[in-house]
Amino acid sequence: MQNPNEDTEWNDVLRQHGILPPRAPSPTAQLEAAMEEAVDKAYANRLEGKSLNELDELEDDGLEDEEFIQMYREKRMAEIQEQASRERFSEVVHISKPEYTEEITNASKSWPVFVHIVGSGVVQSKLLSALLLRVAPRFKDIKFVEIDSRQINEKYPSSQCPTILIYKNTNVLDQIVTLDTIGGNSTNLHDIDRLLVKEGLVERTDERLLENQDSD
Repeated sequence: MQNPNEDTEWNDVLRQHGILPPRAPSPTAQLEAAMEEAVDKAYANRLEGKSLNELDELEDDGLEDEEFIQMYREKRMAEIQEQASRERFSEVVHISKPEYTEEITNASKSWPVFVHIVGSGVVQSKLLSALLLRVAPRFKDIKFVEIDSRQINEKYPSSQCPTILIYKNTNVLDQIVTLDTIGGNSTNLHDIDRLLVKEGLVERTDERLLENQDSD
């Protein structure tokens, strides 16, 4: 009996007339196509996350096509300008209960809002406040807000402080109670950076992240 999977001219004729089903794609061909696609994608994205200075170095070294680097430089400049247009804040904003809706819920329609509900005298709240003083100037397109827990509710438990709320488009995207899942009493700036990335407030390739600055 004729093997229907055999690569013969007669089988091709039968396939054209619908007598035999289409030949299954060759696993080898599929693998080669997948590898070629992966290589092409990696090559196309090879400059992703490069700073303008790094692009200049590549151009000076003659390691990349000058026209392609110029095109990518223009793209990076557009991204930087767009980011600058969104930057409005540079410090932590302290609010009271009557300001909550306007300063947090309504503000989150235009910018992501990072809320720290502060527990008076709570060690981790003091730590987070100190960290945010250094984080806010780096991420001026995120509104960092602090409010005393007693402004929320006189009986707000100190064991729930600090409480972090992430707002975007008037919705609470996440609620984090204490720093225990972030770094505890040893929480540092890198931990806050990672939290911003995890919550989708900052891209992993953002040059403002300390991790990316350290790798330069």
